[in-house]
Amino acid sequence: MKPRFIIIIAVFISLFALINYYIGWHIQLFLGSVFHIEQFTLFWVLFWLVVFSFLIGRLGSRYMPYWLSSLTKLVGAYWLAIMFFSFVLLPFIDLAAGGLLLFSVEPALTILILGSLLCLLVLLLMLRGSWNASHPIVRTYPITIPKGAGKLAKLRIAVASDLHLGTIVGNKKLQVLVDQINALEPDLILLPGDVIDDEIKPFIHHNMGDIMKQLKAPLGKYAVLGNHEYMGGHIQEFAEQMSASGIDLLMDRSVRIADSFYVIGRKDKAAEGLGPDGRMKLDALLADVDQSIPLILMDHQPHRLDLAEAAGVDVMLSGHTHRGQMMPNHFITRRLFELDWGYLKKGKLHAIVSSGYGTWGPPIRIGSRSEIIELVITFES
Repeated sequence: MKPRFIIIIAVFISLFALINYYIGWHIQLFLGSVFHIEQFTLFWVLFWLVVFSFLIGRLGSRYMPYWLSSLTKLVGAYWLAIMFFSFVLLPFIDLAAGGLLLFSVEPALTILILGSLLCLLVLLLMLRGSWNASHPIVRTYPITIPKGAGKLAKLRIAVASDLHLGTIVGNKKLQVLVDQINALEPDLILLPGDVIDDEIKPFIHHNMGDIMKQLKAPLGKYAVLGNHEYMGGHIQEFAEQMSASGIDLLMDRSVRIADSFYVIGRKDKAAEGLGPDGRMKLDALLADVDQSIPLILMDHQPHRLDLAEAAGVDVMLSGHTHRGQMMPNHFITRRLFELDWGYLKKGKLHAIVSSGYGTWGPPIRIGSRSEIIELVITFES
C-alpha cells in the first residue's frame, strides 16, 4: 500500500473509534446509573466486537463460514445506523443535560430521562428508516426529446440503480424489484451501476441471477458498472453472471436498439483508479454513434453533466448518491454533485439521478426512499 493510503485508513479508523467511544461512554453512563452496574469489562469487549463487526464480516469473508460473515455484516450494518443517529443526537442530549443540571435536577434523574429519550428517538428513526428502505416507490419522469426514433413514438424505460445485492439486500427484496418492474411493462430495462454490494459471492450463493432472469423487456436489459463492482474486484465474474441473467453489461460500449436509439454505457469513474484499462473519454465513446437519433447514456456517478450535454447526449441516467441515504447526509451530496437526486434539464440534456433501490451498509433510509424510475420518453422529430 502507498503510505498516503495507509495514513488515510489510519485516520479514518481512529475517528471511527473515537466516535464509538463517545457513544459507548454514554451507554456505560446510562447503564451504570439506571441499573447500578459497576463492572463494564464484558460490556466493552462486546461493544467493540459490535462496532467493528461490519468490517470483520467484510474483510474476513474469505476465512469465515458464509453464515458467520453474513451475520457479522448484518449486525455491523444495523450498528452503523445506530451509531450515526446517536452521534447526531448526542450533542443535543448533552446540551440538554447541562441545562437540567443548571436547574439542580438530580444527575441520576437527568441521565434516566435523557437516556430514555435518546433510545426512543433512535428506535423511531430505525423503524421509520427501515420502512423507507423496504417499501420502494416508483417515480415517473415524462420527458420529450426533439428527435425522431425510427418507428417509435414513445419509449417506456424502467431504471433501477444501486441495487447493492448481497448480504443485506437479498432475494426477497430482489423479487419485489422484479415484480414492480414487470408490472410497469417497460420496453427497456436499465441498471445504472452498483448492482452488487462489493462481493460477487452472495449473488452466486443465493442464485440471484435466477430471479433477475424474470425481468422482461422486449427491447432488452442493460447494465453498467458502479464503484462497488470495482471495489469487489470480480469484474469478469460479474459480467458472466449478468450475461447468464440475460443482461448485457455495457463497459464503454454503445448499442443501437431497434434502429431507433442508442444506449451507451460508461465504465464507472472508479475505473480511472481501480480499473486496469481506465475508461474512455466520453467524446471517444460517442465518436461512431449517429447523433441524429436519441442517445441515452448510463454513467453510474452523476459527474460532469456539462460534458454529457456538450457531447450531445439526450438522456443521462445515474445513481450512486443514494440522496445521502440518511439525513443530514443529503447536504453533503448536494455539495458534491450538481444534481444529487431527481431531474435537471441542462441545455438539451435530460439528467436523472436516482436515490437507488437498495442500500449500502444499514438497510435504513431517512430523508430518502428506495425507488424505481419509470422514464417515459416521447420522441418528436
